Amino acid sequence: MRILITNDDGYHAPGLTVLEDIAAHFSDDVWVVAPADEQSGAGHSLTLSRPIRVRKHAEKRYAVAGTPTDAVMMALARIMQDTPPDLILSGVNRGANLAEDVTYSGTVSAAMEGALAGVRSIALSQVYAREGMGDAVPFEAATVWGQRVLAPLIDAPLAPSVLINVNFPACTADAVKGIRIAHQGLRDYGRLQVDTRRDPRGYDYHWFSLGPVVQTPAHATDLEAVADGYVSVTPLHLDLTHYESVDMLKAAYR
Repeated sequence: MRILITNDDGYHAPGLTVLEDIAAHFSDDVWVVAPADEQSGAGHSLTLSRPIRVRKHAEKRYAVAGTPTDAVMMALARIMQDTPPDLILSGVNRGANLAEDVTYSGTVSAAMEGALAGVRSIALSQVYAREGMGDAVPFEAATVWGQRVLAPLIDAPLAPSVLINVNFPACTADAVKGIRIAHQGLRDYGRLQVDTRRDPRGYDYHWFSLGPVVQTPAHATDLEAVADGYVSVTPLHLDLTHYESVDMLKAAYR
């Protein structure tokens, strides 16, 4: 089995090394094609207004000056064109990709791109307990539980255009309670915060940040699963059609 690894934290991110070690349990044919720099929040964007440059660091190891989507597209269409992957793993992200995070996440979007191409794709993220941890974010839960979570997913009979989103809870590996299959949750949008500051020249600038979760859905969601100490496993699909609304809209246009 040939595995392609990518992420949105960048080629030198510690979570990428964690994922390489996990992948090594399943294959000795592991390729790395990741963004050269951090692309958190890039979503499913791709680069159209400037050229994309690729740097080969070693055999089967490449950095792409672009988004996670760029990295996967470059891997599939150019770098691995003659040796396509059987599996794409994206992560391990530094931070959660839960609920509506998946619409912003470069980590999840890299897996989306893989699913679009018909390649089995899994996104993995490590939740952490508090803001401002930087490179001190612990990946222990992902390191110990990663192989256990991935093993059933590699051969699971997934439907076309389905990808898997995995989140490891913010606790030590021995405190993880197990694995829970969970629905995608939805947070209260009111947690969005804007941190406004002023530069030395007197102009305001802004940072987006997220406050505490104001409310959480039922315990069937990914938000509740990781809060309860479980690894959450959520199947996502690329068809965003809300089928329950189709008949209502057809009637509205009669």
